[in-house]
Amino acid sequence: MRPGSETLRAGWAAAVVFVFFCAAAVAQPAPEAASGWSAKQAVSARHEMVAAANPLAAEAGLEILHAGGSALDAAIAVQAVLGLVEPQSSGLGGGAFLLYWSRAERRVRSYDGRETAPQAARPDRFLNANGQPLQFYDAVTSGKSVGVPGVLRMLELAHRRHGRLPWARLFAPAIRLAESGFAVSPRLHRLLERDRFLRADPNARALYYDADGHALDVGSVLVNRAYAATLRSIAAQGADALYTGPIAADIVRAVRARGGDMTPADLQGYAARARDPVCGPYRQVRICGMGPPSAGAVTLLELLGVLEHTAFDRAPPLSALAVHLFSEASRLAYADRARYIGDPAFVRVPVKGLLDPAYLEQRARLIGVRSMGAAQPGEPALAPLAADVPDTEHHGTSHLSIVDRHGDAVAMTTTIENAFGARIMVRGFLLNNELTDFSFEPQARGLPAANRVEPGKRPRSTMAPTMVFDRDGRLRMLLGSPGGAAIVDYVAKTLVAALDWGFDIQAAIAAPNFGSTNGPTLLERDSAAQDLDGALAERGHVLNFARLTSGVQGIERVPGGWRGGADPRREGVALGD
Repeated sequence: MRPGSETLRAGWAAAVVFVFFCAAAVAQPAPEAASGWSAKQAVSARHEMVAAANPLAAEAGLEILHAGGSALDAAIAVQAVLGLVEPQSSGLGGGAFLLYWSRAERRVRSYDGRETAPQAARPDRFLNANGQPLQFYDAVTSGKSVGVPGVLRMLELAHRRHGRLPWARLFAPAIRLAESGFAVSPRLHRLLERDRFLRADPNARALYYDADGHALDVGSVLVNRAYAATLRSIAAQGADALYTGPIAADIVRAVRARGGDMTPADLQGYAARARDPVCGPYRQVRICGMGPPSAGAVTLLELLGVLEHTAFDRAPPLSALAVHLFSEASRLAYADRARYIGDPAFVRVPVKGLLDPAYLEQRARLIGVRSMGAAQPGEPALAPLAADVPDTEHHGTSHLSIVDRHGDAVAMTTTIENAFGARIMVRGFLLNNELTDFSFEPQARGLPAANRVEPGKRPRSTMAPTMVFDRDGRLRMLLGSPGGAAIVDYVAKTLVAALDWGFDIQAAIAAPNFGSTNGPTLLERDSAAQDLDGALAERGHVLNFARLTSGVQGIERVPGGWRGGADPRREGVALGD
């Protein structure tokens, strides 16, 4: 059964949500919508496992593992299918961050496939004629929101280093599904039906809607021959098929038709990056994740590092004290994220200063009996002067976790930013609106925003693919989640539920979501967390009950093999043998 009470305290909820909307500095659009709750059981496997956001994608990954493929090979197959069956969340037109664990080398590598701004981009990109920030969806549905896609170049780079099967073989499951068709899932139907903008694109309308503009019914067979043809080109020619030639020309044409300024040179010049992971301790484990331009690992490790200097380890699981301390630590970490983290090629990011034990202890001393409301950024060592500006990151994202029979592993979070991205379809796939992850306001109080728009720059992200290692250096857990700016809260909640409270991976994922991105304290609606409202209000928390639709996919080591879990809030599964 779903955890928590089914009774909504309507009067209290109305009051606190009213307070939240009055107090909020920036109105945030709804995230990728909830589509129901489906209770799931943990899945065990001896040799290999795939946890992904759609059963068809997980099956494709397992097919590649059975054929002798590596975890990286399986990730490519999973991504290709996700772009078909879960187009609202990720695809060829987006970007990703990937962690790769080599058991033989005992080494974590990280790969950056984040989109980049065109060379014509300028800091005032998302300001109107009066110098004010554009409304969010006015920016999203413009060609100016589209960043140069990065996921395919990144996967190609990682495949050269970690692949076992030929590149072309990895696209076979997705090509087969695109040509034969797949059944529209309840989640895809619901998101298609509720979206206000996708029908305006003629290619998307023809693919996803009937003659009256209604989304294809649940169970309808959706065939995407244009996507199959695109994948066949990529399978034969490599990533160059997307970054040069006819496909690239169509991307540029579509973006510029909607007011964008991308050029063929922007696509041809895109480069994925191999980066050093960011790692740090928590309790008796070591946690590794993606460094800037992702804020994921830095914010996660700061949040957990602050918690270690509080009484969190003595707070009962899912208690008001635990949620209070977690939310306050989250506020502090998110405040620093907003001020300091951006593309390291353009700004100096004080990663070491933010994760210095003395700094974490100093930040923890700011947590008291009552909520601080809104945390102020700290002053870590070597921190540059930078502005605080509102956050604009949202939720069209997916995560996959894979372990192969050699013990190698991939944790990859992949995105097109908002649900259905920029609502521009080219050759069977959707383009991202990733540039709206930049700060709309390029400066505040005369100081530049670390995450302002600049040509060739990668926007800040909160994607947080994560790996956990035991004291002997063995891989213990891998996980991640969609959720826009709330991703770190979702991943951190799952980690503390597993590491501090002793939950198995499935129970940790299913546990109620809570936290703060340095605004109100968020409590998952219709869950046990909601029952803490009175105790948290007494501590001064301004509360917001929300669906908090995480999509965590995780795998943990257990005696004799692996155990996987998938988020009951979405359609994902864990499969293995």
